[in-house]
Amino acid sequence: MALTVDFDAEELWLAEDPANAARPGVLSQARYGVERAIPDILDMLSRLDVPATFFVCGGDAERHPHTVETIVARGHELGHHGFTHRSPHLMSRDEEADELGRGLDVLRRFVPRVRGYRSPSWETSPNTLDLLVEQGMDFTSQLMDATVPYRHPAHDIVELPVHWILDDAPHFWFDTSGWDRTIRSAREVAELWQEECDAVHDEGGLAVLTVHPQIIGRPGRLRMLERFLAARRADGGIWFARGAEIADRVRAAAPARPPAATS
Repeated sequence: MALTVDFDAEELWLAEDPANAARPGVLSQARYGVERAIPDILDMLSRLDVPATFFVCGGDAERHPHTVETIVARGHELGHHGFTHRSPHLMSRDEEADELGRGLDVLRRFVPRVRGYRSPSWETSPNTLDLLVEQGMDFTSQLMDATVPYRHPAHDIVELPVHWILDDAPHFWFDTSGWDRTIRSAREVAELWQEECDAVHDEGGLAVLTVHPQIIGRPGRLRMLERFLAARRADGGIWFARGAEIADRVRAAAPARPPAATS
């Protein structure tokens, strides 16, 4: 099992609409994630002795360097989540390359090497994998085509598959652009996650849980997450690992094969 935390703070709302920069009420959600939720999440992970991979937008790392320093100091992995939270499929190749490079430049101020990448909103372009290989990235976590990690056939990069069912946003997300969305109870989401994780575990697969500080970090939801993780931590048959550790195991089990020749 991999616990992944998408730390996208202000960049999430600025990517939706640059005018949100002048809306303190909207951006207060990001402030909650930084000032309240991440410290609470880090304390919870320490209590449970669970490692996590934090995918961080470069722009947010620049705004909140102390928070990123604390994440690294607590032993968690730092992953790339774009410089802004703009979706790569909306960019040209050069724009996407610039986003990737700018984000890496920022994150390398905190760790010597960034090995993993998750695109904003799990959106990719035809150029994404080529650019990641050029930058020496080892793994991605953004596709929904499997329940086991695998090596991409034409790129030397490992995929840690995800799915919306194991993401907190589809269940809890709310904004005022539409008032018809129902916020699920933490109890209901815990049941959904348990059903899915149990089935993936029975198949010998990888369950990638994706959470966002400003969403999961509300007090009632964080209590649910701690209970959920504690129960799985007590199961001796589940391996909790950082993304790079999983990628290393996949590489050891499945050596790289050259892409098939084309005529």
